[in-house]
Amino acid sequence: MTTERPIIRGKRVFLRPAERSDIPTFVRWFSDAETTRYLKLRAPMSLASEEKWFEAMLERQGKSDYHFVICLLADGRAIGTAGLHELDLSSGNAAFGISIGEKDEWNKGYGTDALDAICDFGFGELRLERIWLEVYAPNVRARRSYEKAGFTLEGTQRRSHFAEGEHLDTHIMSLLRDEWQAMPRRKSWELDA
Repeated sequence: MTTERPIIRGKRVFLRPAERSDIPTFVRWFSDAETTRYLKLRAPMSLASEEKWFEAMLERQGKSDYHFVICLLADGRAIGTAGLHELDLSSGNAAFGISIGEKDEWNKGYGTDALDAICDFGFGELRLERIWLEVYAPNVRARRSYEKAGFTLEGTQRRSHFAEGEHLDTHIMSLLRDEWQAMPRRKSWELDA
């Protein structure tokens, strides 16, 4: 683990920019059916396609997207990705996406911690008014995590996502700036080093 204090952090994770050296790890994570079950990915990922995605992501970084690698504060190990996408600074909106790629780290609260950190970044640094996300109806574990982080159900797009031979409902959830400010937790910049 680095001795520098991470800029974007939670209680147990920090977010760092993706590096070219992360590409093989992303391919491993996003070529696993269990990991990608509730993502929009349709087919296994190749190194070539991920390298192409990486180049495009670099062009969008800080403009329409912020893509990060989720790492454990304890040892610096990468366990997933998270980001803000479809950034609309004139209206103050951004979409949120996350995936914990290391399955051994599922159900440990790291996703919620990363979500808290990225909300602190979005509301506290980018001056966003609203962060929203999509979650497929069967993904109960993710929905619980989003609710724990303060997100509220806005509505349901019925049968809007086709996967595994069936059409699934997509729930739209969001967190507003004043709801984030009222959360009874310390913000990232208030956490001890």
